[in-house]
Amino acid sequence: MNKSNESVSKSEVLKPDLCVIGAGAAGMSAASIAVSLGSSVVLIEKAKLGGECLNVGCVPSKALIAAANRAHALRHAKSFGVGSGEEPEIDFARVRAHVRDVIASIAPMDSLDRYRAMGVRVITDEARFTDAATVVAGGQTIKARRFVLATGSRPMIPDIPGLEGVSYLTNETLFNLAEKPEHLVVIGGGATGIEIAQAYRRLGVRVTVLEAGERILAQEDPEMAAVVERALRGEGVDFRIGTAIARIERRAGGQVAVILEGEGNETLEGSHLFVAAGRHPAIEGLGLDSARIDADASGIKVNQGLKTTNAKVYAIGDCASGAGGRFTHVANHHAGLVIRNALFQLPARLGSTPIPRVTYSDPELAAIGLTEEEARAKHSALRILRWSFADNDRARAERSTTGHVKAIVTSHGKVLGCTIVGARAGELIMPWNLAMAKELKISDLAGLVYPYPTLSEATKSAAVEFLKPTAQNPWVRRLVGFVSRLG
Repeated sequence: MNKSNESVSKSEVLKPDLCVIGAGAAGMSAASIAVSLGSSVVLIEKAKLGGECLNVGCVPSKALIAAANRAHALRHAKSFGVGSGEEPEIDFARVRAHVRDVIASIAPMDSLDRYRAMGVRVITDEARFTDAATVVAGGQTIKARRFVLATGSRPMIPDIPGLEGVSYLTNETLFNLAEKPEHLVVIGGGATGIEIAQAYRRLGVRVTVLEAGERILAQEDPEMAAVVERALRGEGVDFRIGTAIARIERRAGGQVAVILEGEGNETLEGSHLFVAAGRHPAIEGLGLDSARIDADASGIKVNQGLKTTNAKVYAIGDCASGAGGRFTHVANHHAGLVIRNALFQLPARLGSTPIPRVTYSDPELAAIGLTEEEARAKHSALRILRWSFADNDRARAERSTTGHVKAIVTSHGKVLGCTIVGARAGELIMPWNLAMAKELKISDLAGLVYPYPTLSEATKSAAVEFLKPTAQNPWVRRLVGFVSRLG
């Protein structure tokens, strides 16, 4: 039974079925699932409910991207016979208001009042383990049957000489800008850096992306990442790839100077600096040593059941080390697994569940499973299936023909991975996700009936490519010829 939300004396020791520390995507999912199943739950959060995703991550970034895409569409509407193609007026204060409105529209679902109404006891304060079975927060002592750590992550700040002496932005401050930057310098060519770079360029800002590695989107298939890079270059985003930063200096008028390593030590001056160099787990101050929980720079160590080195404690989402990637959908997946095991002792393991990932650029890049390089390292016989959006009727109608589907399959038709770069790739990746999760063959995807005209037909077309060699087999062609002669 759920515990009442009536106030209790601070001297009383709370003994819920579950204590969740962190009210971001992972923690709120775990708390809501547990309480809906009749368990008593304490949820502890020291900042805003909703965590990074709602307040300074996924939601505001996608709202910003949506505004930028509208501006881009206005510039190119003339090709459809609409408008004049003139440069649209950008009001950054109103763009910021749009972003905040989107956050506000979603926030009630993650509000303190809603969770208290569910029956969750919410404590707004820092949490700390005092021993292996006890947490203190907000003057309360909690001895739960099980604990779940869901404290998320925060921006990683690279060790660049001079960075600490200048004003810079991270995802925690970027969405507060109400004035248009003159020149935004982005440090990091990962998904976040690429998304923000394109969004601000479409909003009329000069943008330079600095990436010390050999290419942007280093975790993705290089062939597909190159399509995204070409698209952004075509829109005017400047890239400096394979170039390290020697130091950063403050200049007059609030300008920031980035001095690049190499011959001549080129200097870039920007009005704003955005650091998108990755994230690290937010696990400081939790008293993990007191709880006998092992952790390192990558996060809290967990097994395949997401259990820490303390059998009463689980870690999920961004704070867990090596548990499937720092994505909101992964955090929600973790929450469901943990509740099964923590409350009901049912088997629950990460296993080989395929995890999709999406870079919300234009064109989008969505991927699941192995890249071509990864697959070739593990399998001797592969088929690479491609289908271009330039050969898709709906893409032509919408003038969104950039990109293609690239699927990696075995010679027997098992799907090992797929990357899609193109319009709405994040939606189009799902049939490939289902195929991998349910061990369907490529022929199963080829055999489905797809509505015409839709972008989803690109999946069918790529899948049909697998069957073409069979159709070219001389014996098959002879059989067809023989049958045709029979009338």
